[in-house]
Amino acid sequence: MASCELVMGILFLFQTAVGLLGNFLLLYFYILTLFTKHTQRPTGLILNQLALANFLVLSSRGIFEALAAFCLDYFLGEALCKITFYTHRVAGGVSLCTTHLLSGIQTITISPNNSKWAELKLKASIFVQTSCCFCWILHLLVNIVVPVKVTHPENTINITHRKFGLCSVEGSDSSIASLYAFISTFLDILCLGSMGWASGSIVLFLQRHKQRSFPETTATHTVLLLVSLFVSFYFLSSVILLYMIYVVKPSQQLANISTFLAACFPAFSPYLLISPYFSLCLCLCLFLCVYQE
Repeated sequence: MASCELVMGILFLFQTAVGLLGNFLLLYFYILTLFTKHTQRPTGLILNQLALANFLVLSSRGIFEALAAFCLDYFLGEALCKITFYTHRVAGGVSLCTTHLLSGIQTITISPNNSKWAELKLKASIFVQTSCCFCWILHLLVNIVVPVKVTHPENTINITHRKFGLCSVEGSDSSIASLYAFISTFLDILCLGSMGWASGSIVLFLQRHKQRSFPETTATHTVLLLVSLFVSFYFLSSVILLYMIYVVKPSQQLANISTFLAACFPAFSPYLLISPYFSLCLCLCLFLCVYQE
């Protein structure tokens, strides 16, 4: 086994293990608050969906990419390859859509009561539930073409196929593939543009009211940092992916790097969201230790 493949295998295993643990803890904490609080904030459902989507992103590709780096992917058949790639694409799209929804809801939450967003505050719960369901339905339908175009590398005999990690994808010469690429790119640009607008609105609002104290200030800063992390990793991964698409023979190393960067956000973002709970757990542990002494 080449040294670079060994390093990538270790990195994928570490990233996947850390990410799965973080998203599991995030789901646990928010499910716990669901049963302990009488009222649930609209962002609670969004964060639950984000954790679930990130969990699927990591479990659908991270584990198999690690096995592929260790040259143990021979058991991955045609059906499992299609399911894995489809799940990864759907979950990745939902993660983007949910992050965009989170930034929008936070913009509405911190807006003044006399603004044009005031009416949406009262309907936030219904709006969030509908939007979360729409995110899943939209990406389940948009990515329905993925299982058709994806195949296992061992079954690839057409030169228009390109290998991207575990699976091979048919070239973009067909009209269906071109339409899918256009719709996916349009949705990504729409979500990223909306996130940029929402983040800009949040920054302007905080600058105008920096002399006042708001309970949502910490949560707002967390959302801004979350969006920044997402956009950064998404941009780097997309640049590498676009380079691979327009190269006749993309290297396996580039495919691994692109996949690793794309999985950095779902792997490490949960720890940003559950950091307040870690402080609470630390204080509780210290209290118990002192009490026992």
